[in-house]
Amino acid sequence: MRPTVSRTFTTTTPPEAVFDYLADFTNAEEWDPGTVSCERVSGDGGVGTTYRNVSTFLGRESEITYTAVELERPTRIHLTGHNEQFDGHDVLGVRAHGTGSEVTYTAEFSFSGTARFAAPVVAAYLPFLARKTVDELKARLDRLPA
Repeated sequence: MRPTVSRTFTTTTPPEAVFDYLADFTNAEEWDPGTVSCERVSGDGGVGTTYRNVSTFLGRESEITYTAVELERPTRIHLTGHNEQFDGHDVLGVRAHGTGSEVTYTAEFSFSGTARFAAPVVAAYLPFLARKTVDELKARLDRLPA
C-alpha cells in the first residue's frame, strides 16, 4: 500500500514567485505543519540538493533526507524523501491562473520494516493532513510579494 494524496488550489502569487519559494525546501518550516526543522545539507538549491528534514507525524518524530530530483522553473518541483523505513515523493506543479497560480501538490508514501504496518493509519490520516497543509501553504503563498 502506497498512501497518496493530491490537492489543487489557487494563489494570488505568480508562478515564478511560487516556484522560487517552493523550490527552496527549507521554507517547509513555514508551510508544512509536520516540519519541525529543515536545513540544506548539500548543493546550491538546484537538482541534487539535499535537505535534512525533521518532522512529526502521528506523534512520532523522524529525520528524513530529501533530495531535489526535478526542478523545472516555473512549473514542476519533485523531491524524494528517504530514511530507513520511509520513502516519499512530493511533486508540486505550478501553472499560471489569472494573475496568480494554480498549484497541485501530490505526496506519495511507502514504508518498509515495521513501519509498513502503519500504512493504513497513514492513509486514513492523509486527508486531514492534506487540508491542513494546503491551508498553511496557500496562506504563505498569498503573502509572498509578486
